[in-house]
Amino acid sequence: MASSEKSPVHDHDNDKASTEDGVIGAETQDIYSEDSLDPVYQAKARILNDAFQEIGMGKYQWYLFIVTGFGWLSDNLWPIVTGLILTQVVNEFNFEGPFLKLGQNIGLLVGAAFWGVGSDIWGRQWSFNITLFITGVFATAAGASNNYITLSSLAALWSVGVGGNLPVDSAVFLEFVPASHQYLLTVLSVWWALGQLLGSLVAWPLLAHYSCPTTTPPSACPRSSNMGWRYFLYTMGGLMLILFILRFFVFHLYESPKYLMGRGRDEEAVEVVHQVAAYNGKKSNLTLEKLREVGELRGEGGDEEKGRKLDTSATGAVKRKLAIFSGNHVKSLFATKKLAWSTSLLIVLWALIGLAFPLYNSFVTYFLATRGADFGDGSVYITYRNQVILSVIGVPGALLAGWCVELPYLGRRGTLSISTILTGVFLFASTTARTSDALLGWNCGYSFTSNVMYGVLYAISPELFPTKDRGTGNAIVASANRIFGVMAPIIALYANLTTSVPIWISGALFLISGVIALLLPFDPRGKASL
Repeated sequence: MASSEKSPVHDHDNDKASTEDGVIGAETQDIYSEDSLDPVYQAKARILNDAFQEIGMGKYQWYLFIVTGFGWLSDNLWPIVTGLILTQVVNEFNFEGPFLKLGQNIGLLVGAAFWGVGSDIWGRQWSFNITLFITGVFATAAGASNNYITLSSLAALWSVGVGGNLPVDSAVFLEFVPASHQYLLTVLSVWWALGQLLGSLVAWPLLAHYSCPTTTPPSACPRSSNMGWRYFLYTMGGLMLILFILRFFVFHLYESPKYLMGRGRDEEAVEVVHQVAAYNGKKSNLTLEKLREVGELRGEGGDEEKGRKLDTSATGAVKRKLAIFSGNHVKSLFATKKLAWSTSLLIVLWALIGLAFPLYNSFVTYFLATRGADFGDGSVYITYRNQVILSVIGVPGALLAGWCVELPYLGRRGTLSISTILTGVFLFASTTARTSDALLGWNCGYSFTSNVMYGVLYAISPELFPTKDRGTGNAIVASANRIFGVMAPIIALYANLTTSVPIWISGALFLISGVIALLLPFDPRGKASL
């Protein structure tokens, strides 16, 4: 099987997507070299890329931008929710606060691994629709917790839903958007910043007016005087259920054509492409024969023949499901030296940032309160006012990320590296603050650059994974992120949060991650994801 053979609808000399009616006019150069992926899959993926480029960015993709954004919003909202209520629940239940974060991070780990791999097994639709429902149900129930064990357990359960959002949602969006608009995957991080802003805005009045005062030493804090965090969980959990309704009942998500193609369901893949085109008021020139012709040219057996041999019994269906749990999806991510290097670096990046970010961000409200007390202005009102300001600053950072990743020479790699290094620098600088305003200023810089960093990180990872293994790849890096995230509250249990030690550790990890980002062998700027 010659690796230099060309797809009948793809010209590698000028990297233009073409159809029977001529050139579409958008560059869809592959991220991977010819020997990095299965040649049949690669050739078919190019045809689907060209088909979506022909359709263009239309109504379906813009609606998808909104409903997919709900996942980004949830992903950033819930980790800060536990940080926002930390002081209040510690006052009421009198326990070590990091245990709440530990329960949450364990749930995030389970969710990232389960939903990411699951989306490659039973498809994107179910995973995409059910994650918000799980989050909403258990978060709402958590508002009625009568002790810290119940609250921590429910936090773990709602986090199983939260953990699945990014691995699944990034794959869904990337597999429907034309190559010319892949940068919108980075822009989606504006929803991530909005999640933090929304949580801070809602928490500010509820926690400022319905919470026990923070005293030293701690004083009695009965439930009747501390209802703010419960109202907050009821509100945020209810919001998740509303977003689930919008996703499930208002917007109809088609199954990913690349997922269908990767599972040998070419006819369904072609049908979805035509449905999306019709939704956008367009027509597609894609035909089933084009995909089958590629399979024949590349040496693939006929799909119809395989279909006749398929065991359609219940036992056969179970066997096929279990067979997908083999290591094939993982092995494909390490198929060549260059691809293995790329995958390994992404895992390291997500792991280090997974420790650095929650080590600081999960406890920033507590840190601001204690430092504010040191500076003589540690009121609940000022603490949450400052949290809102930090959240507002993050929104333009997310928008800037979408612009920077398309710049020549800078691209995804450069933007990720610079923003990550600056995030660490701002954290180091914050330890020099001697006034509340100075601390707020350094934290504003941190909030801005960290939102740029996460915007790029969330986009570059799914772009660098091939579609048939994208869910598994997303699950691996997200799991690495969550495993190291579990370490953050453990460190917090042994490190005094009123000192700068956790901040120094977090800042150093960001600096190291920024250097590692420069070593990534691929940069998806201007290239189509397969």
